[in-house]
Amino acid sequence: MESKRPEAGRRASRSGRPTSDDRLAALRDARAPEERARLFLATLRIRVPRTLWTGPFSAAHPTVRVEVLNRTELGSDVSVSDYWIGGHPAGVWAREIASYPDVLHIDSLAEVGDGCVYRITYRNPPIIYLYRRLKLPMQFPLRIQGGVIDWEVVARYSEFQEILEHARAADPNVSIVSIRRRPLRSHLPVLTEAQHELLSQAMAAGYFAVPRGITLTELARRLDRSKSSISESIALIEKKLLESALRPSTLLP
Repeated sequence: MESKRPEAGRRASRSGRPTSDDRLAALRDARAPEERARLFLATLRIRVPRTLWTGPFSAAHPTVRVEVLNRTELGSDVSVSDYWIGGHPAGVWAREIASYPDVLHIDSLAEVGDGCVYRITYRNPPIIYLYRRLKLPMQFPLRIQGGVIDWEVVARYSEFQEILEHARAADPNVSIVSIRRRPLRSHLPVLTEAQHELLSQAMAAGYFAVPRGITLTELARRLDRSKSSISESIALIEKKLLESALRPSTLLP
């Protein structure tokens, strides 16, 4: 009886090179519980929807590089991020970017290298709500060029699947550029639930961004805690993360 393999699989077998569907099939075959308890480190290449200013802007200027450096929440539906945009002196893109409907405010901060850093306030795209529900920190910087973003994902299997489904809804031609699996314990040291929560909140607020998106005082005020308490808690988290990173096992695939 003829096999009912998908057409994508037949194309992959003829070319001899793995496709995104091949990589996904390999992920689905990871059924053992220990495999499910691993982190997936993946890079997705996605065409940015035209409802987000970065999509039509970068598509209209395909040689211009855009990097999202951080993100800070200003409310449930609004965020602010610093963007490095290359190729032109300070302020040249401000008027064009401000014309997009999801952009609420823009400031030109400074020339950096062969581009400029802009601070842009915008309405949240749908991916923000997904990451918020999954309680995952975003990985920065995010790089955009020619209307396409390279989106780095660090998540457990089930979380990765949700992010991938979301990406496919936005761009049916999304591709997996790279993917690796690492033991969860190698990347997440033994943090308490409260420490995990504080780490996620601090990263979402831009505390660990470069340049830093929020001061320690502002972070403490936002979380309704004392500055000294936040400082001590973050110092302990950083110590655990550093100790974990220096373990020999973290260098192994």
